[in-house]
Amino acid sequence: MEIMKAYNEWCNNAVEDKDLTAELESIKNDEHEIYERFYTSLQFGTAGLRGIIGAGTNRMNIYVVRQATQGLANYVINKYGKCAVAISHDSRIKADLFMIEAARVLAANGIKVYITKELQPTPVLSYLVRYFKCQAGIMVTASHNPAAYNGYKAYGEDGCQMTDVAATAVYDEICKLDIFNDVKIADFDESIKSGMIEYVDESVYETYLDKVMEQQVNPGICKDADLKVVYTPLNGAGNKLVRKILEKIGVTDVTVVKEQELPDGNFTTCPYPNPEIKEALQKGLELCEKEQPDLLLATDPDADRVGIAVKDYDGSYRLISGNEDGVMLTNYILSCKKADNALPEKPVVVKTIVTTKLINKLCEKYGCELKNVLTGFKYIGEIILNLERNHEENRYLFGFEESYGYLSGTYVRDKDAVVASMLVCEMAAYYKKQGKSLAEVIDGLYDEFGYYLNKTYSFEFEGAAGMQKMADIMSGLRDNTPEAVDKYKVVKICDYLLKKETDVETGESTDITLPKSNVISLNLEGDHSVIIRPSGTEPKIKLYITSVGSDKENAEAVCEALVKSSKEILGIE
Repeated sequence: MEIMKAYNEWCNNAVEDKDLTAELESIKNDEHEIYERFYTSLQFGTAGLRGIIGAGTNRMNIYVVRQATQGLANYVINKYGKCAVAISHDSRIKADLFMIEAARVLAANGIKVYITKELQPTPVLSYLVRYFKCQAGIMVTASHNPAAYNGYKAYGEDGCQMTDVAATAVYDEICKLDIFNDVKIADFDESIKSGMIEYVDESVYETYLDKVMEQQVNPGICKDADLKVVYTPLNGAGNKLVRKILEKIGVTDVTVVKEQELPDGNFTTCPYPNPEIKEALQKGLELCEKEQPDLLLATDPDADRVGIAVKDYDGSYRLISGNEDGVMLTNYILSCKKADNALPEKPVVVKTIVTTKLINKLCEKYGCELKNVLTGFKYIGEIILNLERNHEENRYLFGFEESYGYLSGTYVRDKDAVVASMLVCEMAAYYKKQGKSLAEVIDGLYDEFGYYLNKTYSFEFEGAAGMQKMADIMSGLRDNTPEAVDKYKVVKICDYLLKKETDVETGESTDITLPKSNVISLNLEGDHSVIIRPSGTEPKIKLYITSVGSDKENAEAVCEALVKSSKEILGIE
């Protein structure tokens, strides 16, 4: 009955968006569809909101956005008093509308708002928060989700995505609000006239590009390298700024995938616009066969991640994983700075715990401190913030995660496909002048350090008992930690929930200083590892396997053995 009450309330009150009123009318006799929209509310967490666009409390729409923004407004006013918020959006359906509605709510609460005239990459929003000295930021995006989704990422005053503590405080405020009666809303045009809402001037984006340019390792290297690039923004926000930065560094031979050039939230050529998967890059790969470039760049819809493919030895195009690209970029930055005597004292590289351990070898080689953080780029941002507080931000060189997120520099606090695209092209030009392709570069690193293969596997548990089954698996693993996985001895156990790292041979334990997370890492002899991480929101367990071999074939054989043994240990079929 509560669900039908909510449905009727929406029918009576959700009248400003004709798409929503039509949708509500179309499901009036469909109990299942009504249930799907109203059985729960989208929860505000560290990633903000994310859901299917549509009517109801369990969907992304102007009313859910307004309610979330009123909660955010209450939080920042309580914490800061007078404050400002920056907002932008990507190419998602209704993204510009959601930005405007959020701005109206903030203005009605006496909060100064800076909004963008058109879509912008997520890292630009992070930059705007810092540039305007805002107390919060909002990016309307669902990253690489399918076209049916939209979302709302909230940022803190440092330009990082909100911490767990801040997100919980905002959610508490949201829960106090009636979605229709407790939200303040201002007239948009009047707010523009009064200056409460202000469009970001184009000159600000030039200052952002200036900061990106400062991250060059070898300025001018691209100008006479004859680098040929195919680029696809995947119908997202990267098109203008990525092409501008490439032009600025001297990469002028850029062919754009026409079908994916302009903003289009329907993503008709790649229903799942994620540069991690081959299907999203298919149009770009087809164009590569015709154009024969040195490399392919593909930025995701909100342009915070970039995937690449490079020309292989036989002329075909080889997809480079996020781990491989991150390794090459780290090696490029460290080796060039070392050669130029430009490495800072006690240089720092940051990676997530599920990102390749090949980076450990590079950091050892160059005397660089490696910091491991939990999954999520905000944790890399926190490392930068802590360095900045100690006036040591110059120590930070590079941070990345295996899912194609990279950041050089401290001008933003989120992964940035604009700077990553620039550095990839600069790196390709640098090695091209030495007669090397990027395929040869990554293979050379494998020859030097061993073939580090990183693979991720997901296992789903259906039905209501799924979450309990996962809890049982994790508690069973803690109670009966294996002595070996396949034939490889467990030498170290990292339990990020108990915050303990244990040396199996000595039995000695040390504290893990990272926030609690339900993750267990089994470090094996031979530098192999198995990381087990259950999802907190859906019945799914992920295995992150690292296998090290003399070559790819050897590493794959080890990986298969580790997966088989891991499934047996965990009781996964």
